[in-house]
Amino acid sequence: MSNFSRLMAQSSVIALLPLIGTPAFAQSIGRGIQPEYVIVTADRAQSADPAATDIQVTAAKAQEQINTVNTEDMLKFAPSLVVRKRHYGDTQDPIATRTSGLGASARNLIFVDGIMVNSPIGNNNSAASPHFGVAAPQDVSRIDVLYGPFAARYAGNSTGVTVNITTRMPEKFELYADITGAIQTFSKYSTDDSYGTWQLAGGVGDRYGAFSWRLSANHLDSHGQPLGYATLTRPASTSAAGTVLTGAFNDFNRTGAPIVVIGDTGLEHQVQDTDTLKLAYDFENGMQLSYLASLFHQDNDSSVRTYLSNASGTPVYAGNSNIGGYNYNIAASSFSNNVYNWQQSQLAQGLSLTSAKDGDFAWELILTRYDYLNDKQRVATAALPGAFTAGAGTINRMNGTGWYTLDANTVWRGIAGHELSFGFHRDAETFAQTRTNLTDWIAGGQGTVVNAAKGRTATNAVWLQDIWSLLPDVKAALGLRYEDWRAYGGSNFSTAPALNVSQPRISASTLSPKASLGWQISDNWTMTGSWGVAFRMPTVTELYQAITTGTTLTVPNPNLKPERVSSYELAAERRTDSGFVRLSVFEEDITNALLSQSAPLVPGSSTLFSFVQNVDRTQVRGVEFVIDQYDVLFPGLELMASLTAADARIRQDNAFAAAVGKFIPGVPKLKANAVATYRPNDELSFTLGARYADRSFGTIDNSDPISQTFQGFAGYFVVDARARYKLNENWNISLGVDNLNNDKYFLFHPFPQRTFVMSVHYQQ
Repeated sequence: MSNFSRLMAQSSVIALLPLIGTPAFAQSIGRGIQPEYVIVTADRAQSADPAATDIQVTAAKAQEQINTVNTEDMLKFAPSLVVRKRHYGDTQDPIATRTSGLGASARNLIFVDGIMVNSPIGNNNSAASPHFGVAAPQDVSRIDVLYGPFAARYAGNSTGVTVNITTRMPEKFELYADITGAIQTFSKYSTDDSYGTWQLAGGVGDRYGAFSWRLSANHLDSHGQPLGYATLTRPASTSAAGTVLTGAFNDFNRTGAPIVVIGDTGLEHQVQDTDTLKLAYDFENGMQLSYLASLFHQDNDSSVRTYLSNASGTPVYAGNSNIGGYNYNIAASSFSNNVYNWQQSQLAQGLSLTSAKDGDFAWELILTRYDYLNDKQRVATAALPGAFTAGAGTINRMNGTGWYTLDANTVWRGIAGHELSFGFHRDAETFAQTRTNLTDWIAGGQGTVVNAAKGRTATNAVWLQDIWSLLPDVKAALGLRYEDWRAYGGSNFSTAPALNVSQPRISASTLSPKASLGWQISDNWTMTGSWGVAFRMPTVTELYQAITTGTTLTVPNPNLKPERVSSYELAAERRTDSGFVRLSVFEEDITNALLSQSAPLVPGSSTLFSFVQNVDRTQVRGVEFVIDQYDVLFPGLELMASLTAADARIRQDNAFAAAVGKFIPGVPKLKANAVATYRPNDELSFTLGARYADRSFGTIDNSDPISQTFQGFAGYFVVDARARYKLNENWNISLGVDNLNNDKYFLFHPFPQRTFVMSVHYQQ
């Protein structure tokens, strides 16, 4: 994306803001629009808690405005958030917030009916990505998003956002069925192809007096565009050595070094099935008992495609080669390590018992568990093309990995002017990973163990919060959270280089104060100030990672310290009968930030390696502007927009001086969203949305100046469109386009280009 294009994109989004008109109350309704259709609410003024939910996305509105295939799509236009979704069905889909990038998944909490579906075993955008599939889009009632660590109820992982996904239960017999199809046209380097996705979803439920139930099933079959490229760094001098090959493309990597691009990698074909059962029983005294179980299974095949061919036209994947007058020794792993089959079966369960919500005293008990029943990835290591059908490889297993949570929460309103809440929390995580050799990567049995890692973490916490009505128009929330954390049972094993280490047991105890003050200045104006301290504990994979350094395999630091976060926010909000506007100023200061950076493993060495370390201090300062307005210019037109500007810097780094003063990886200076929906009548709606972000960096010292390349983080401007028509009370049909303007950009991976989506929905 050129600088001119970025400037025009930025100007286009910002230019929408003056059109939105007078800010207003989000739950008021436009012509023919009911309150449940609101996509954004910021109900601090209406809630007892000054630090209440910042954003709410309702299912009805998301289904109308967003080309929703997977549940995470519903957050597409949420202010300040970016969900890294590389294609439909992507299971590596972390959230970036206004203060953290896509590689900081451990700074977010995500729940489905109380079940923790963010992956607490790591802090990355791959294996530690959230498991949104526990809730099918058709079963979601609403999504509540709370920004920042200002609520004592939540752990320090709430530093970025806390996302609560609530699913619905039927009040009478209901039956639904969805069929969705999508086709993406993709063109880059030597690839000019189309990639299709189809999905079938259905559900049934009913209520018999006090008992209600819901059963849903979702089947997805998705082919994605290339997720990566095989590249070679160009030698310093020319040479005549090697077999002459053609088909490569000259380019630059993200550090500016010249490379040749020799093929597509990560051509995934995913087949997913998710089956979810939810049961609920309402007792006569107002108590409710509910149980949810969701079983997910995925079969993911990844392939590659070489651009290279020899003089006879035969495709080439490896060997001593000459490309454009330069000699390259193409390793078998350049392509073969991206050929794999990955099978996953995971089970999420949640059991909750809640008291009646009226009266002075209420309570809830929530027990959840998430298990990796089967997780094995078979990867080829032999040279292609032979490895397409047989040959050596490895298998990586994560069976036995999982976590559970226990929460007991109460609220007491027995003292006039006070709402006192307190609770107990426990979570425990288990990580188990074993990689073994295979003589046949496709069907062979396990061979010798190559490496293994395991470990556990657990946290016990108690919290207390008082919401105090100081004056009729002034409320304060004071909270305190105590956490006792430990990591234990850690070990690392490797055969070559040799390593067999039992890691030390470590622990930490922390105290996190919270405070918020809300002032209802007038019927329309509210001001809120919030401050919170939080501690984000190291995850299992951050503690027990293994780094290969030549002939030595080292675990650099199994004694990582918790991140200490201090966050501030000051927000002013105005509401009227047709919308609202909010301006927030925020700051986040982190000491001992857990980031991957380059440093010597051996003291005094000049050789650098990248691994997770405690960075002394980071700081993010910014502003966020959100506006939502109904009946703009003429009846039936709704406009919503948000703009976030952030200055995110490394302030102190004693281990890596080159990073000081540089931008934090993955946090752009500017992000913006805008959505316009026109409803000419109750049956028809048209939506046009836009998403924009500046370029960001992938390295802590910002040594990646080239953004529009594989592994770079480019700026983007993406326009989405959707039309929805209700045929009758049972049927509706929708047509949409994602990336209508066909922006070809990278966020490390190449992202989807223009994609057409069609869905038919039946509801009884």
